[in-house]
Amino acid sequence: MNLTGKLLIAMPGMADPRFESSVILICAHSEDGAMGLIINKPVADLTFAHLLEQLGIPHTPEGRGISVHFGGPVERGRGFVLHSPDYSITGGTMEIGGLFGMTATQDVLRALGRGEGPKAALLALGYAGWGPGQLESEILRNDWLTTDAPNDLVFSTEDSTKWASALRHLGVEPMALSSAAGRA
Repeated sequence: MNLTGKLLIAMPGMADPRFESSVILICAHSEDGAMGLIINKPVADLTFAHLLEQLGIPHTPEGRGISVHFGGPVERGRGFVLHSPDYSITGGTMEIGGLFGMTATQDVLRALGRGEGPKAALLALGYAGWGPGQLESEILRNDWLTTDAPNDLVFSTEDSTKWASALRHLGVEPMALSSAAGRA
């Protein structure tokens, strides 16, 4: 199973409050583990312009304002720009399933600050990580549902409705889900 480029949708009974109602784009998945970014939990007290100011990166009047998210509990001081595939820095951009890119260098921040860079983007502070077999175990335990990652859901949908939208994309009505898991 390779979930690179797919969405994880937290089930209602998610025991870890950091992941409650989370939608995570899986950026890398292999036998060595998995890495993903939570795409629906904005950081309330930090704007992109303020972050650029803190980093000493100019934000021109043409500069873009992208949303800043809690990407996960690992390395929360590190930023990852999840973006459309129309932007790439050699050696600095990870291609994700042909539909997305992820760049963790300041080059993408400078480009966005000038009003350039990828057509669609969001910034995640930190990431979600799983060791070998851990994510598969959590899926078998009914902690997560998986689905394709439509570009408009990742970048255009309001953060507050992404969880329900991801479930509906999968064909599941959010109110029909139970927080109790079972086996037939």
